[in-house]
Amino acid sequence: MQAVAWLLIAVPAVSAALLLLVGKRGDKWAPYLGALVPVALFVFSVFLFFSVKGESNRHVEKNYFSWVPVGGFHVEFGLLTDPLALVFVLLITGVGSLIHIYAVGYMAHDPGRRRFFGYFNLFIAAMLLLVLSNSYLALYVGWEGVGVASYLLISYYYTRSTAATAGNKAFFANRVGDVGLSIAIMLMFTYVGSTSFDAVLSANYSKGVATAIALMLLLGACGKSGQFPLQTWLPDAMEGPTPVSALIHAATMVTAGVYLIARSASIFDAAPAARTVVTIVGAITLLYGCIAGCGQDDLKKVLANSTISQIGYMFLAVGLGKGVYAIGIIHLVGHGFFKAALFLSAGSVMHAMNDRIDMRRFGGLAKVMPITFGVFLCGYLAIIGFPFATGFWTKDKIIESAFDKGGTSGYVLGSIALLGAGLTAFYMTRALVMTFFGKRRWEDDVHPHEASPVMWLPMAVLAVLALAGGWLLIAGGRVQEWLTPSVGPSIEVGEHTVSKPVLTILTLVVVALGVAGGLVAFRRVPATQPVGVSPVTTFARRNLFADAFNEAVLERPGQWLTRALVYFDNRGVDGVVGGMAAGLGGGSSRLRRIQSGFVRSYALSMLGGTVAIVAVLLAVRFQ
Repeated sequence: MQAVAWLLIAVPAVSAALLLLVGKRGDKWAPYLGALVPVALFVFSVFLFFSVKGESNRHVEKNYFSWVPVGGFHVEFGLLTDPLALVFVLLITGVGSLIHIYAVGYMAHDPGRRRFFGYFNLFIAAMLLLVLSNSYLALYVGWEGVGVASYLLISYYYTRSTAATAGNKAFFANRVGDVGLSIAIMLMFTYVGSTSFDAVLSANYSKGVATAIALMLLLGACGKSGQFPLQTWLPDAMEGPTPVSALIHAATMVTAGVYLIARSASIFDAAPAARTVVTIVGAITLLYGCIAGCGQDDLKKVLANSTISQIGYMFLAVGLGKGVYAIGIIHLVGHGFFKAALFLSAGSVMHAMNDRIDMRRFGGLAKVMPITFGVFLCGYLAIIGFPFATGFWTKDKIIESAFDKGGTSGYVLGSIALLGAGLTAFYMTRALVMTFFGKRRWEDDVHPHEASPVMWLPMAVLAVLALAGGWLLIAGGRVQEWLTPSVGPSIEVGEHTVSKPVLTILTLVVVALGVAGGLVAFRRVPATQPVGVSPVTTFARRNLFADAFNEAVLERPGQWLTRALVYFDNRGVDGVVGGMAAGLGGGSSRLRRIQSGFVRSYALSMLGGTVAIVAVLLAVRFQ
């Protein structure tokens, strides 16, 4: 099993190539092949998991061929199957399988479904390469592959200007982060002479070098995971089909940044300043996502902002460092369960409402779509941290760990995480009420109905995982113990800043206040968005003016710099070269006029020259 782990990457890559090249003949069977591939990969991953579990150190590395043998730069292409990689592999293939099956029904009448499933399989292949690589250079290939696949899927409906723009926005924002990752890899090779995990993560860096590498890794992680200040692409990515949104937010792309930081734990442990920046980024982002989620009427954008916020919790956890890495990964897996359930149920609503996604045009769907409502409710209970649902076990541990940091920073970070829990309960209650309760506000041409079994069966599985998955992940500390060889032991015992019972009660009170606020504020929902609202509401609707901020701070100065460089190139560099060429050309054209071709002119010139020479000689003689 370990020797052929490369099949996890090769099979979806070959399937993607086949689906994209087969032509219209594959339209009938393309969805079934596309869905079968991740299911087969999940089965293979389970066997691989038990194979590695039987190893003494749970660290199996296989090199397959020499990839880059150039002088002193030698890179072996290999795969690393360790506890951290396998957790991601199981999440990607498991949740990915359910989303692929759901997509068979969701895309059943789409004329481009063959292309869609080709891109979908390519996405899976790139993400598996990212998490299974044994070097940062190979990881970078998967990193870029995920970026390309996400661009293709977000802009899947490329004839729509909004979809094309959203794809470009995601691609460009990720390119900013990718520059950071590429610089980090260059620094690694400069100081270590290798990009393999074994060499890079075991090296002894000075604090300055470790900080530089860690900050560049963080920039890359912010781009892929939609963290401040590169978070604005994620809500716009909702322009792609809903299964794309579910796959990006639950199991693949946005989790890559958390994986990168967790994989590079030893580098961040050697750079306390960089870890502080990670916690600050996580704290800012989780509040940003919560506040922006309160002002959106597009159901999918509400969920997108919730992803930004939940990934912020994960960044906060991995930024806290030793002992908390595993908690961040556990919340990542739990988030994969309930976020997939939420997105797929939102897709079911959209599918039933003639592709409408404005919550102000919904209402009363709980009665006509009971299964979809039940799945959304399970995801809702999980994300707000309702007792014994997934978020109660995973997110609350991050809040606890933030307070346990101690000192002023610990109280600040813990309070922010606690406030985020209350805001999450508020905006998710708003989404639940506006979509499923109250009066029916849809148009006469809309006839909502329940999804087909091929769609609601995967949703039902995810609903169960959203409720029970957290307990399964936390119970007995088994996942923490499993992850120990990769990220170190998890903190489970010792003195806490705030006792667990007190913090649990406090968190539940804050969540209850958020739920109550949502129920009271949205017991009546107007069918159109109110105008003349408070500055806070406007702030939330405009995504905290993040796009305007990026335009003013990053885009406009970049345009000015580009124009200045173009001007300097045209008038300076090209001006000097062009001026010399013009001078030589003009001088030669004037000298050419002397060559008239008439002998009398040449004789006159010779006579004139002779007279001039004689005059000079006489002048010298009689001086």
